[in-house]
Amino acid sequence: MKYPDNASFLQSTDGLSIYYRDYGDEHDRAPVICLPGLTRNSRDFDELAEHLADRRRVLTMDFRGRGFSEHDPNWANYHPGTYVADVWHLLDTLNVHRVVVIGTSLGGLCAMAMAAQHPERLAGVVLNDIGPEIHAPGLERIKQYTGRLPAIGSWDEAVEQARNTYGDWLPGLGDEDWLRMARKAYREDEHGVPRLDIDKNIGRAIREASDTTADAWAVFAALADIPTLLIWGEMSDILTQEIIDKMVAAKPDLAVVPVPNRGHVPLLDEPEALAAIDSFLDGME
Repeated sequence: MKYPDNASFLQSTDGLSIYYRDYGDEHDRAPVICLPGLTRNSRDFDELAEHLADRRRVLTMDFRGRGFSEHDPNWANYHPGTYVADVWHLLDTLNVHRVVVIGTSLGGLCAMAMAAQHPERLAGVVLNDIGPEIHAPGLERIKQYTGRLPAIGSWDEAVEQARNTYGDWLPGLGDEDWLRMARKAYREDEHGVPRLDIDKNIGRAIREASDTTADAWAVFAALADIPTLLIWGEMSDILTQEIIDKMVAAKPDLAVVPVPNRGHVPLLDEPEALAAIDSFLDGME
């Protein structure tokens, strides 16, 4: 896969090459940065970024170990603290002082951590199917497959693997949709064979991570004065109605938009999700 025309690279503070894309020109409103999920990359936001770029500057990035970003030789660095440091480094390098964060799953956890560190720099946050508490069965499901999926030999097999991994949570997708999903998650190696675009050691990192639920609720509290939209896949095994009720109790002004026929995670191309994001962004600086 060739790099897009607006692709760029940044060297992290510890020397890794970090890939990002910069959509659109400068606007008066705060830019948007899109942060992907645990096993995904910036290509998940291609269509959303293009949708928003005529109104706001949009940045997308690959966390280290994913997509076009370099793999970290130390697997223990695969945790939100490191990812957030990379995000701040990117924003500081680009002289972006205030931003709206759209975070899918892991990206949403990073958004909450950013709010805890520098709330004045966040104009708003969109959490895509994630909260400060993760439903245990869903977390266990993700732990079981991350970094453990077998190698495949063709794009047909990549599509089938993507369908097997996510199919229960994304009902109604057609063959072309699944091929598009696979193209975002896999990339051809030097022999033209699709490979998952992720460092397998990320699976080790998540399986050895400690439970930080209590700390996560304290971090979520940092969103108290920051406009926040929660997009929820109604079938999600990561974010339950019980967790959402607790989030609303902690932050009464939290806007919650359910997306039917979606589990973890909505693709953000659903009419409900797009309308919610558009309305949320139009209503802020």
